[in-house]
Amino acid sequence: MRSVHAEHPCPAPPASFNMAAHVLAHAPRQPEKSAMQIVRATGAERWSYARLEAAVRGAGTGFLRAGLQPGDRVLLRLGNTPEFPVAFLGAIAVGLVPVPTSSQLTAPEITRMAAEIAPALVVAGEGIALPDHPAPVIDEAALRGFETLEPAAYAMGAPDRLAYLIYTSGTSGNPRAVMHAHRAIWARQTMYQGWYGLGAEDRLLHAGAFNWTYTLGTGLMDPWTMGATALIPGAGVAPDTLGLLLRRFDATIFAAAPGVFRQILKHHATLDLPRLRHGLSAGEALPDTVRAAWMAATGTPIHEALGMSECSTFISGAPAHSAPPGTAGYPQDGRHVAVLDPEGNPVERGTPGVLAVHRDDPGLFLGYWQQEAETKARFQGDWFITGDTVQMAADGAILYLGRDDDMMNAGGYRVSPIEVEAALARHPDAGEVAVIEIRVKADASVIAACYTGTATPEVLAAHAQARLARNKRPRLSRHARAIRKTPTGRPTRRALRESWDEP
Repeated sequence: MRSVHAEHPCPAPPASFNMAAHVLAHAPRQPEKSAMQIVRATGAERWSYARLEAAVRGAGTGFLRAGLQPGDRVLLRLGNTPEFPVAFLGAIAVGLVPVPTSSQLTAPEITRMAAEIAPALVVAGEGIALPDHPAPVIDEAALRGFETLEPAAYAMGAPDRLAYLIYTSGTSGNPRAVMHAHRAIWARQTMYQGWYGLGAEDRLLHAGAFNWTYTLGTGLMDPWTMGATALIPGAGVAPDTLGLLLRRFDATIFAAAPGVFRQILKHHATLDLPRLRHGLSAGEALPDTVRAAWMAATGTPIHEALGMSECSTFISGAPAHSAPPGTAGYPQDGRHVAVLDPEGNPVERGTPGVLAVHRDDPGLFLGYWQQEAETKARFQGDWFITGDTVQMAADGAILYLGRDDDMMNAGGYRVSPIEVEAALARHPDAGEVAVIEIRVKADASVIAACYTGTATPEVLAAHAQARLARNKRPRLSRHARAIRKTPTGRPTRRALRESWDEP
């Protein structure tokens, strides 16, 4: 049997569609229900569905009154505050294109992004680095003032028109802006039972940053689409307090990266969470030790998913269909995926190959912003090539075997070694630089740097701090007399990983 899954294809979205309108469709039917609670040990800030929709549509009106036109980009420089989803959905509601970005990005990093996307407006949170760019800036206070404005009408249109951009690292060494259509939210319905087990009465707490596609979708958009409640840890909430918040605010589902589960378990041998049904994990492989420890501490399982920014999650375990041990789970019903050989043909089940998503999947991206050649290179015929090497079992379960490139994974974020190397190499005393991911424990890995110059590790660390987001900075560094290269001039990263502990 060939390694293809195309069961129960996801139906096409309506011909006239708007992502924000779809996400907030429950608001008129349940205006007083809690849509979002910003939770802290001292209490919670509650947003009803009525308030959320009023804020979103008021933001849309404010953006239009500021002179923005449909298709204009709105750069979001916000933290984990209610203003983030309000600005994101408010822009989409009126046909603008929001661009969520990590609050950890430095001024040089966000300046390069702004030069690429040419935003017409920047929405800024306090203390977050802004780009050197002529676009006007509004702060969170101004955005909150939009909530009282007349609600904007939803800009309806073709479901495959551009809705938002989200940055992801690429093998080219530069972050790429992934273009997603309005229909991306429609395709996420495959996850509601194929991964989450999500219903209208659920209270889902997500511990990630809002700019991350995992948090933005799983933690906010999907609960609202289902009429559920999103629980958001407030700014400064430490991992060791998340167990208390899960219990106090009756969370039924908890979503996080593996590292967050690990940090909670460091502080709690047991957790009494009577309402919690299960956890969700994505962003990096979930170690079996963490999965087992969480089950022992809480009595609840963790369901893992495999995905990427270009097509979100599409392989997962679920409450109704657990992943077999050692596998990433099953293709979600509605997904059209295959395991291909180098020529682009589906291999026999049980044979390794590259995981691919068919171009007719409504959740697949539109392409990379202003990078047509890079977009074209990711397709082989009708298939988007993920770069993940996998093996499909006879029953359809997917065994993840690794990446076919050198991408690193730091705390759930994919990081390009080329980008980190380029930043470090700008120091005049760095010499040649090679960056790798190394495992420091059975269930934890970090970014490490080798360099040939005369700089000290402390000097390079300070240099990186000024130029790279926290999750991209090397945690370890070592001096090397030389860095071994391939015939094409690339560092031999596998050899570096294997020899890291050698003198």
